[in-house]
Amino acid sequence: MVEQRLCSFCGEQIEPGTGKMYVKKDGTVFLYCTNKCYKNMVTMKRVPRKITWTQAYAVKKSLTLAAREKTEQKERSQ
Repeated sequence: MVEQRLCSFCGEQIEPGTGKMYVKKDGTVFLYCTNKCYKNMVTMKRVPRKITWTQAYAVKKSLTLAAREKTEQKERSQ
């Protein structure tokens, strides 16, 4: 059975036989689905939470919207 792997930057599944593996000097392994993800994280040193096309951004956005809705509902009820 093939192991399911996720991209360290965007969070998408990596097809078997594709992608890049980046190993830091301390032994930390990063897996990337495309060269775009590799360049954004390693070369440009971007944070996935701030890039709109990543899953980390989508999670952060949904959490902030949910929190905003709760505060608006509390303000309306008072």
